Amino acid sequence: MANRGRLFVISGPAGAGKTEIVRKLIANHPDVKLSVSCTTRAPRPGEVNGVNYHFVTDEQFDELVAQDAFYEWAHVHQNRYGTLKRTVQEELSEGHDLILEIDVQGCLQAMAQDSTVTGIFVCPPSRENLERRLRGRGTETEESIRVRLNNVAGEVATAYRYHYVIIHQDWADVPNALEIAAEEAYAVIAARRLEIGNRKDFLDHLSETLRS
Repeated sequence: MANRGRLFVISGPAGAGKTEIVRKLIANHPDVKLSVSCTTRAPRPGEVNGVNYHFVTDEQFDELVAQDAFYEWAHVHQNRYGTLKRTVQEELSEGHDLILEIDVQGCLQAMAQDSTVTGIFVCPPSRENLERRLRGRGTETEESIRVRLNNVAGEVATAYRYHYVIIHQDWADVPNALEIAAEEAYAVIAARRLEIGNRKDFLDHLSETLRS
């Protein structure tokens, strides 16, 4: 029987590069799965329903909340995001290590209710770099950028409550910054797989054979 999978939550300020890091990690390491969240925000250009997010209406989101269907959910930048319990439990029970790419509020909820959750916080190298990244998307209004930048200080303050912090360096200074950040995130996953709790059955069997 496979060991139960572990849950890893990757979050940080909008524009820090969470999505790019997770995409690169999943592409490089298909042994890690990504949980697709629900959101009430409109799709951005190129986003696909069921792949990037499950895009739902406010009414549908309300119904899911009423059904207690979410593992966690939160208001973020005037929209709502949530992770379905069913998705998380199915993947973990099958032994898959699972990533949730969610907001800071959701990560804190997840870590509060489950001590085995590993929190990974993605930081930009500077405020200036973060603003450039937000503007470079070409999908944000000035009002949206202002709201997101105003929220950054509070989001970064929560990083002290996480287990790991990854600094996503400026691509102009570190051309392979994305690859580095993705591999740092995978290193966390790999290290947790090697913990004694995941090796106990093997050690018990080895010890028994050595005594025989």
